[in-house]
Amino acid sequence: MRIVVAPDSFKECLSGPEAGRSISDGIAAYIPAAQIDILPMADGGEGTVEALVYATNGKIVEVEAEDPFGKMIMSGYGVLGDNQTVIIEMAKAAGLQVISQREPMTASTYGVGELMKHALSDGYRKIIIGLGGSATNDGGQGMLQALGGKFFDNNGNPVPLGGGYLNKISNVDLNGIIPEVYQSEIIIASDVKNQLCGKDGATHVFGPQKGVPENRLAEIDQGLSHFADLIENETGKKIRNVPGSGAAGGLGFGLLALNAEIQSGATIVAEAMKLDEYIKQADWVITGEGKSDFQTAYGKVPVHVANIAKEYGVKSILISGALGTNYQQLYPYFTSCHSIANRPMSLEHSMENAKQLLYEASYNVARLIQLVK
Repeated sequence: MRIVVAPDSFKECLSGPEAGRSISDGIAAYIPAAQIDILPMADGGEGTVEALVYATNGKIVEVEAEDPFGKMIMSGYGVLGDNQTVIIEMAKAAGLQVISQREPMTASTYGVGELMKHALSDGYRKIIIGLGGSATNDGGQGMLQALGGKFFDNNGNPVPLGGGYLNKISNVDLNGIIPEVYQSEIIIASDVKNQLCGKDGATHVFGPQKGVPENRLAEIDQGLSHFADLIENETGKKIRNVPGSGAAGGLGFGLLALNAEIQSGATIVAEAMKLDEYIKQADWVITGEGKSDFQTAYGKVPVHVANIAKEYGVKSILISGALGTNYQQLYPYFTSCHSIANRPMSLEHSMENAKQLLYEASYNVARLIQLVK
């Protein structure tokens, strides 16, 4: 029996490779003869660097960069096994994971630009940037400034970084953007389809979870719209309504201004690890994530994996940290859906014991699939 194990990370408790090993160990404990391929997945968010470096035998480069509030932190990026392609998770410099307070009005993507600049200075000319888990809502202003862009107010003074100051910008100068940017291939890895502004845009949809007060949503969204007007006038590009321009607080928009191309994050990872080549030889595919619900069907990693499996007539199973609202909508994609919770327990207990719980759930699943011929 051949089984492909291709989970996303279990947010804040297990990385993709860790989840993959727990599932594999649980299966192997009951079916020791099974051939198991562990292929940890990601969609551009948390775990993308680790998944791609793991899959391609690449390396991690540690680099200092500014966090969303200007504090220097140890961050970094991955270099894939081809030694030509860099993968950056924006959240490692400008994400909720690196901060203790949520202040999107002053949070900036400057550190993301620093990571890009470092990779470019080392000679890399293909950069994949995963968007997800951002703490920012600045439309990519900070990133552009780190790469050489300048932003001034009516009096010719530099405008502070952060989404709360975008409406104070009156003049944009992108002539100082380092030339290596335009000599490179920049790929945005994201499965978020939101445009930059409006009710379905970056601020209204994702702002509240980053700390934007309800009574300031319209104001901050208007600031993004004003910023978009200036950038579009400067570049001649009409990009605010491109699906994905609103990803990561509008960082997608800022990258589009630099001629970046948006691609599905899950597709990028799957292609890098040749996931379909493994799946088409498999009898079963097992995937999972921290929490699965109706939103999982909107192109998240487990459904992306299940769709590939379906293409080759391979059965797939979902094992997640929790099954949420209307998870039953996932049945068309999976033979069965499972939660790792094996008794009443708190979220904290589940996360603290995720490795063992995932092992036990996988062992139980192995008992079932062993019976299916």
